[in-house]
Amino acid sequence: MTTIADVAREAGVSISTVSYVMSGKRTISQETRERVEQAMARLDYSPHAGARSLASRSTQVIGLQAPLRAGVDVHVVMQIVAGVVREARLHEYDVLLLTSDDASGLERAARASKVDALLMMDVESDDPRIATLSALSAPSVLIGLPTGAGELTCVDFDFQAAGALAVERLAARGHRRIALIGSPPEVVSRHTSYADRLARGFLDACAAHGIEGTVHPCPSTAEATAVVDEIVAADPAITGVFVHNEGALPHVSARLARLAARGEGPSDVIALCPVDVARAVHGLTEAIDLPAEELGSAAARVLNEILAGGAPDRVHLLAPRVVPIVEP
Repeated sequence: MTTIADVAREAGVSISTVSYVMSGKRTISQETRERVEQAMARLDYSPHAGARSLASRSTQVIGLQAPLRAGVDVHVVMQIVAGVVREARLHEYDVLLLTSDDASGLERAARASKVDALLMMDVESDDPRIATLSALSAPSVLIGLPTGAGELTCVDFDFQAAGALAVERLAARGHRRIALIGSPPEVVSRHTSYADRLARGFLDACAAHGIEGTVHPCPSTAEATAVVDEIVAADPAITGVFVHNEGALPHVSARLARLAARGEGPSDVIALCPVDVARAVHGLTEAIDLPAEELGSAAARVLNEILAGGAPDRVHLLAPRVVPIVEP
């Protein structure tokens, strides 16, 4: 199926320029307009009827549901929000922040025609909001990847691949017994999508490499040191640790450093977190970047493509990458 991105490539312009040609929201030179229209004709592309009808009643507002539930890292959440806002403004949209944690907020915003479209964060593997979101007429994008998304469009970081990448890095350095220190217990018990997928990627990769791997929920407070002590006491042979918990990371790293100074516990530590968080912590071997702001921008960009009449792929995942550590 031809998408708005295909038209943009064919015409040699940006996706937003194609969007403006179709919507008339911004003045475009006649030469550029003709180039875009010719590309649309060559590719036999026409905007989705729902997107055309939206243009006639547009509020120029996107609703973003970002519930601050127990255990979420507010720093990371706000980086994602910043990415959404930045990208939305490039397309002349404002963002309405919805802080409810159930479907009612989404329903109120959509059915009162307060927003043109919806973005939903903090997605659970089996999220009860999906049924409502699917029934609403407003276009929507999930910032997350549940198991039952159906035809909804999802944009997220590839947490499963990140879990596998961490195992591969530790395996390459000879570790045979490793641990994942993960999200807070309340996040794990909600089966938040990213926590489930990270653990699955980690454990599957451990099995593939013949490595003994264990997963440990961890509070995002100084109490994280107790989790480290429990892991080391239960299995002193563990030599590598993978941490995905921004709040716990400084406490975990400091505790492991103290143990290592006494010749105890694992000394090889990989973290999954935004680069700015990793570079503020001592003792990491390396980090896998969690590009939170880029994730928000990508989700808003895909939503704008839908609003402009495009039909993007249903799932978009940002690939993990290892970044160098510069000690603070």
